[in-house]
Amino acid sequence: MTRARSTAWRTARPGPLISTVYGAFVRRLGGWISVADLIGLMAELDVDGPAVRSALSRLKKAGTLVQERRTGTGYRLGADLGPVFDEGDRRIFGSLAPAALADGWVVAVFSVPESERALRHRLRARLTWLGFGNAAPGVWLAPARLLPDARRALTRLGLVGYVHLFTSDYAGFADLRKAVGHWWDLPAIEAQYAAFTAGHRPEAGALRQRPVPDDAEAFRRYVPMLTEWRRLPYLDPGLPVELLPDGWNAVAARRIFTDLHTRLAEPSLRHVARTTGLPRPDPEPARSPGSA
Repeated sequence: MTRARSTAWRTARPGPLISTVYGAFVRRLGGWISVADLIGLMAELDVDGPAVRSALSRLKKAGTLVQERRTGTGYRLGADLGPVFDEGDRRIFGSLAPAALADGWVVAVFSVPESERALRHRLRARLTWLGFGNAAPGVWLAPARLLPDARRALTRLGLVGYVHLFTSDYAGFADLRKAVGHWWDLPAIEAQYAAFTAGHRPEAGALRQRPVPDDAEAFRRYVPMLTEWRRLPYLDPGLPVELLPDGWNAVAARRIFTDLHTRLAEPSLRHVARTTGLPRPDPEPARSPGSA
């Protein structure tokens, strides 16, 4: 049996893989899957049953999954997760073309009491996940088009009482291209794009020459690849092209992702539907795993 040999295949943890399965497939197949069927699918990704059950317990505790008995014991997504996964669809499968410099910026200013240090860490982590850069203590910014995502996320997490959001233009005085190099860790983002490209370019090229042999093999390749990819569009703020380093490598990486998604998503969905016996609602491509 030939399997994809990517970094994600070797290192992805059970929890993110399960989130990918729910976001890309289970959402379209009724939103519920039995534990037995999930364990069977995860076995195809070299994840054993005890690891699946342990990950399910953590996801249940976090509110991501809710246990529900139907034909057997299984799990469905938490009631509040729909908007999160819909947002993930937009972010992960959107074009992520660079923002226009003329559109300006969204600025987040927050102040959290010293007694709530854990909340401060949570707020910083969420802003980083949304693609914000840190301009100064308590001052974060991103291209203005991220304002709707920021409002939804901060509201959902109950953090609006600590944050003020503004839209603005940059009026000086430092060279803006140099400044964003301090506000975002662009080399780290480029390194992740480079790792994805190096890990998946050979596979994308091979699939252009010879299609994946069967739906099960497509599933085994697609889920780790999508799990690896889905973090990147969140860490990348989509800065204006004038501010990006020369040779910015996100474009090449997204091209490879789009190619693999186009070739692998639909046969993967067929495999999950056939394996679980869950009805397929339509023939559209599989969706994203969102940001859970």
